[in-house]
Amino acid sequence: MAALAAAGGMRDALIVNTCAVTAEAEAQGRQAIRRAARAHPGRPIIVTGCAASLDPAAWAALPGVARVIPNAEKLSPASWGAPAGAIPPPVSSGRARAFLGVQQGCDHACTFCVIRIARGPARAIALEEAVAAARAAIAHGQREVVLTGVDLASWREGGRDLSHLVRALLALPGLLRVRLSSLDPAAVPPDLIRLWAEEEGLAPSLHLAAQHGDALMLKRMRRRHSPAQAIALAEGVRAARPDLALGLDLIAGFPTETAAQHAASVALIEVLRPAFLHVFPYSPRPGTPAARMPALPPALVRERAAALRAAGQPHALAAARARLGKLEQVLFDTPNEGVTAQGLRLRAADGERARGAVERLRVRAVEGAVLLGEGVG
Repeated sequence: MAALAAAGGMRDALIVNTCAVTAEAEAQGRQAIRRAARAHPGRPIIVTGCAASLDPAAWAALPGVARVIPNAEKLSPASWGAPAGAIPPPVSSGRARAFLGVQQGCDHACTFCVIRIARGPARAIALEEAVAAARAAIAHGQREVVLTGVDLASWREGGRDLSHLVRALLALPGLLRVRLSSLDPAAVPPDLIRLWAEEEGLAPSLHLAAQHGDALMLKRMRRRHSPAQAIALAEGVRAARPDLALGLDLIAGFPTETAAQHAASVALIEVLRPAFLHVFPYSPRPGTPAARMPALPPALVRERAAALRAAGQPHALAAARARLGKLEQVLFDTPNEGVTAQGLRLRAADGERARGAVERLRVRAVEGAVLLGEGVG
């Protein structure tokens, strides 16, 4: 979007890309706009993203907002007054790692989610386009590609699924590794699991949108997997890649959730031992079926979210401590810190590195969930 704005002569514009996944995310978007209007009076603020698409008039009324661009049109050159050919590749720039968006939209109907409304049906970029974007990222010095999407596991092109795309990217010369963002446990292709066993370049990290540990809650969310399926998938990938770092998304305090059902999510954490845990306190989204279900008191939702985070903390610390003494291949995205193959943060204790540098460091200590390492020459 920044590239398109510049091509359209709007280099001074402030772009706010809003999120609608929770009420808190929407509130943060409004706060960002008000702060920008105060800090940069007179500069045009352009608002886009999911929240802006759901209620454009409300966002247009905020101070300093010059335009609201629908989410579906935010990557169109015409939206920014840019020439028709000024379409940047679907990959981030200015970072040590390349975030490559290969999928948008969703065809499912989870009862808590407005993303399907805001982003439309599932659609994927072509394999050849993704490979070309990754090749351009490598040419700019980005050695890791992170594949992203609203429903990444649903990526399809004809008879090819996500495993075919990953395999094509791993064949590119100069690419250190490919990392996958959050995956739906119901849609992970079996060949992808085999890739974790066969390809060192596929990062040993798996983040599952598990959402809950209770089967009835998952049905009320209209999810397509059961807790047993999520556990079996995680164990299968761990068997293929024993050094795997697992991540989980969980929703706390979904409507009608009982104490026993909340305990099932705690139990899921204990079984799967995630290195990374993203807990979302349930937030009613207008227009969704869950918003019409009997809600829990907000204080109880916050309490249960805190309990899930507390249950996950020992496992995050254990995952970091398990790396003590090991050699880690680190991609530095700041002068002092980088990310390991597993996705853990590592801070260099022996001086700064150039951003984008790749180096093997030995883990000498752990501070919380952050590794401390030294170069080995």
